[in-house]
Amino acid sequence: MRVNNRPPLAGDERSQIVGWLDHQRDLVRMKCEGLKESDAHRAVLPSSPLMTMAGVVAHLRWVEYSWFHLNVLAVPDTGQTPWTEGGHVDAEMFVDDVPLQQLLDEYYEECARSNEIVAGLSLDDLEKRPPKEEAASVRWILLHMIEETSRHLGHLDAIRELLDGTTSYEAAEETASI
Repeated sequence: MRVNNRPPLAGDERSQIVGWLDHQRDLVRMKCEGLKESDAHRAVLPSSPLMTMAGVVAHLRWVEYSWFHLNVLAVPDTGQTPWTEGGHVDAEMFVDDVPLQQLLDEYYEECARSNEIVAGLSLDDLEKRPPKEEAASVRWILLHMIEETSRHLGHLDAIRELLDGTTSYEAAEETASI
């Protein structure tokens, strides 16, 4: 998978913000390309046993859902929040029994839903159920999602290198040449 979907250099604000977020989202899939299923669930960081490739993808799916559905739209939480009722704060990362491809598919479906939500809103609109006292704008949330996704891409980079030695864009180049 070769990732060349950067936003236009002279695009409007919305297309550039959403474009950079989509670019980071696509890099998540690229980082997972060609990974063995057993490695997708293998922890390599002793101080972070939930930080697996699969766990990070599951976390990113949850972050998309929570920001855009729970916060922006104020969709009622009907029990899907993984850490309710005394659960672990990172409960969404307990995915040892879920195939990586399923997690990636769910993540990209959630990203598409997030983009649909944002398409119908102004960048200045405020979230309807803020997690804190002050509501964030859609613009702030999109920029935060670029930061959140990029930060976890760094985790995926390090984990992937520790798992099988694949670094940077090697996975994409190898896949493209097959």
